[in-house]
This record gives sequence, C-alpha cells and structure tokens, in this order.
Amino acid sequence: MKFRALPFAMSLLLAAGACGPAEVVVSLEIDVEDPEAGAMVTRALSDLEVQLLPYDRDAVFDSMSAAFGTPEPAIPQALMDAREEVRQAQERWQDSERRWGTLRDTLQKINDTMGQFSRGEAAYIALYREFADLEAELGRIERQRDAAFAEFTELQRGTIQSSDSVRLLRENWGDDAFAGVGEIFLAKQRASGLMVVVDTTDATGIARIQAKPGSYWVHARYDLPFTELYWNVPVTIQRGEPFELRLNASNAEERTKL
Repeated sequence: MKFRALPFAMSLLLAAGACGPAEVVVSLEIDVEDPEAGAMVTRALSDLEVQLLPYDRDAVFDSMSAAFGTPEPAIPQALMDAREEVRQAQERWQDSERRWGTLRDTLQKINDTMGQFSRGEAAYIALYREFADLEAELGRIERQRDAAFAEFTELQRGTIQSSDSVRLLRENWGDDAFAGVGEIFLAKQRASGLMVVVDTTDATGIARIQAKPGSYWVHARYDLPFTELYWNVPVTIQRGEPFELRLNASNAEERTKL
C-alpha cells in the first residue's frame, strides 16, 4: 500500500483546526407586545453581557448559603402583593397611554383627510362626525390615563421604603454569606484549566464566543420592570460546527428584583 503525503500547507491547516478554539453562538431574545399590531413579537436583546464560565456559579452560591447557617431574609408576602398591585397599575396606565396615542394619531389623519374636501361635501361631513366622536373618546381616555398614572405613582411610592429596607437586609446578608466568593470562583476556574470568556450581544442579539473545548455554563441577565431574567445554562462545546444556544424566557429563571 502506498501512502501519499499531504501537502505541507494543508497539513498546517488541519493541525491548526485540530488545535483551534471551539465556538458557541448565543442568541438572546424575548417576546414583547407590539402596541401597533396588538400582537406579541420577538425582540433581540442587544448590548447584553454574556459570560462563558468554566464552573457552576449557582452551585457555589448554594453551597456557601448552606454553609453560612443563617437563611437569606425572605421577601414578605405583603410586599410581594403590594408590588403586584404596582405592576398591574403600571400596566393599566401604559395601556391607556398607548390607546391615547393611537386615537391622537387617528384624529390627525382624519383632520388631514378633511382638508381634501369642501365643508359641504358628504365625505367631509362623515369625516367631521367621526372626528367629533373620536375627539370625545380621546378626552375620556386622557382622563383615564391621568387617573391610572396617579394611581400607579401613589402605589409605587408606598412600596419604595419597604423595598429598600428588604433589599438592604438581603444585600448585607449576601455580603456576609458570600464573603470570599471571588477567590472560590478563581480557584474553580484554575482547576478547570479553562478561561472565563465574556462577550456582548450585537444588534441582532447574538454573541459569538470562542473558547477552549470543554464544559461551561452560559450566564446572562436581563432586567424587566419588577423582575430579572436569569440564565445559567450548562453547555459542552467541541471543535467543529459552532454550538448554538438560544436564551429566552422559556429557559430563564425569573427572579424578583427589589
């Protein structure tokens, strides 16, 4: 049997490919309501930090919490209920604001169209009546909007002090319970033989991360008005085709944010 030697340049390329980094492609997105269409649409999360960690940060925090002995101060149910009232009030205000904006734009379009007809024409009269009806509705929606905003502001004001107090208690507990967590993370990273890699999503919500093949956890956060979406997803990446991971609300943990 005869063996044919590979060209030198090709052998270098194959060697580089065998020793090169692996790639993980992370896309982040959430579903949001489109005010104009009245339907849910998918929005890419741009400019969001994504971390590729060679250790399970959740396991570290869980272990340290158990070892600390004193449990993390809980968020009182009364505060959770009050914050839910604030969220619902904000939603009512924002719904009224969107409705008011839609009516205002519609009135402007009708007014522009009316300018194409003389006042005696049937089309003008029909448009005028429609304008008058919508103008009255606009006034009603505006009063609803202002009342909803006042309610939201008052409810929110009532929860600020309680939220601040509970947050301070939990932060102080965390400072004590997780003292030295940075050193533990560093020790685990060194033991893994891998590096922490950090990137930011682009305008399309995608981060392309190159790293040494191995086992990692993809970590990211996204703030919502009253909560945050939290991801800590284990992945194993290898050389070859990029490993693709989609992060959205379905595989996130939604955490209360004070």
